[in-house]
Amino acid sequence: MNLHRRCLLTASAALAGLGVVACASPPSPGTGRKIFDAHFHIIDHAYPIVANQGYTPPHFPLADYLAQARPLGVRAGAAVSGSFHGFDQTYLQALLPKLGPGWVGVTQVPNDVSDAEITRLTRLGVRALRFNMFRGRIDSVDDLVALATRAHAVGGWHAEIYADAAALAPHTARLAKLPQIAVDHLGMTEAGLPALLDLVAAGAKVKATGFGRAKMDVPRALERIAAKSPTALVFGTDIPSTRAERPFQSSDIDLIERVLGPQLAAQVLWDNAIKLYRVIDAI
Repeated sequence: MNLHRRCLLTASAALAGLGVVACASPPSPGTGRKIFDAHFHIIDHAYPIVANQGYTPPHFPLADYLAQARPLGVRAGAAVSGSFHGFDQTYLQALLPKLGPGWVGVTQVPNDVSDAEITRLTRLGVRALRFNMFRGRIDSVDDLVALATRAHAVGGWHAEIYADAAALAPHTARLAKLPQIAVDHLGMTEAGLPALLDLVAAGAKVKATGFGRAKMDVPRALERIAAKSPTALVFGTDIPSTRAERPFQSSDIDLIERVLGPQLAAQVLWDNAIKLYRVIDAI
């Protein structure tokens, strides 16, 4: 375990921009990995951006993301709406056609969103609904469950929850009854791990993302989640890591491979995610 911890704490140089590209394409030869990036943000100031808690993220367009992601072996992924996107869908409408098959969206919608709008977004490529409880979007559990249930019934969307999992502990029984949920960034805290594991036992997925955000023993959390369910973990870069204490580093992928071993790591980096986001036939 000491080796694993050293792998986590060793800081590698941040990836530099390697050129501008206009559309998605296969990774550079020789990466040796095939990755579905289940969590990244595109921040294009040509589209509405909403300040959150006084924070407005810097411009980070698609070309900048692909310049960092392609050399890692990223071939597909899920673009996630952040708190700063609010309920805007126009950036996803522009983004997803540029990325093409295998790339999907995770969006935020108001509680009164129409079934017709959910259907429209599903056709666009949206596959999940995000509840950002960590950055100030306060939803009652009743509202969360009602909207998540309806979004799944209408569009087949699963629910993604960004929260300190410790805050979810009183609600695990209700959340576990949802058709499918995923919890962002390993549930954020060591205190939240017991509740997170209860949700995993009931079928929840967990994003192995944001290691520089999580206040926990990351290698131990990965081991315990994988031991509870080998299909639970899905990897994401969290690029560009807005407001993270320590941004994503390529060594985060090395950590997953060292902690979980090559076979299980391959599931986490690709297989688990393409099933969760229902893109198996598109790749």
